Amino acid sequence: MAVKSVKIKLVKSTAGRLKKHKACVSGLGLRRIGDEVEVEDTASVRGMINKIDYLIKVDGGD
Repeated sequence: MAVKSVKIKLVKSTAGRLKKHKACVSGLGLRRIGDEVEVEDTASVRGMINKIDYLIKVDGGD
């Protein structure tokens, strides 16, 4: 069985955002605007995605 993954792209800046939201961005492996990562689709990753959905663009997983 293949591991499900989801692509995440940072589209807005983290400047002036809440500390917890910045921590979610770095926890997902994103550093700067335009960075794109592919992470495993788990419950914890989904929680981080939901918290910072206004900063990122998500592709796949649904």
